[in-house]
Amino acid sequence: MTSDQTSSPHGGAPVRQAVILAGGQGTRLRPFTDDRPKPMIEIAGKPIIDHQIEWLASQGVQKVVVSCGHLAKVLQDHLASHDQPAEISTVVETEPLGRGGALKYAGKNLPWPDEPWYAANGDVWTRFPLRQMAAFHTERGATATLALARPRLPWGAVEVDQLGRITDFAEAPRLPYPINGGVYVLGPDVIDLLPDTGDHERSTFPLLARQRRLAGFSIEGYWRAIDTHKDIQEAAKELEGHANC
Repeated sequence: MTSDQTSSPHGGAPVRQAVILAGGQGTRLRPFTDDRPKPMIEIAGKPIIDHQIEWLASQGVQKVVVSCGHLAKVLQDHLASHDQPAEISTVVETEPLGRGGALKYAGKNLPWPDEPWYAANGDVWTRFPLRQMAAFHTERGATATLALARPRLPWGAVEVDQLGRITDFAEAPRLPYPINGGVYVLGPDVIDLLPDTGDHERSTFPLLARQRRLAGFSIEGYWRAIDTHKDIQEAAKELEGHANC
């Protein structure tokens, strides 16, 4: 353990580095994304990426590599002109690499290549104990661990008995099955398994699952993907409600 590492409350050294994938175009969020990348969309007056960096820093992350693509300079200028609670560097895709390729490209620029790292999609607004997820990852000897979310459906649902009679209504119920929450703990050996171009969810993760090297950590805290105008509005309300608790 180096002198600038401290012990994690769950044992072992904490995860000190992270990648944020921030290159998406966010076409469903236009016109907000006409002049800014998706992670620059504001929730309650602050860009999503600032919320993410604050969260990562609160969980022990010291250095963050931000993978930029669409309107990269807008994001780079923002990060350079605003004080951040962690050291930030950026990499820019000269051509679209896909999420897996972008993850690999950014991951190769992390400061501590022999240590595990967090990764997060740039459109995820979430809060949960990352240190617990890292401990879960270590305990299971996983190469990669996914945060598993159970978001609420945007519609109401009905319950039906065997005779086809409606017995109850549920307003915005949670999905019965977990989904990939877009936040990962990755071991240092995952870099060589990521594709140069393409989607890691269709290549690397299925491979690791077949090899029993992929773990899933259930999120107990807040999670929302920012995909639509309604998501922006709802996230702002939920943030305000959390602050007033």
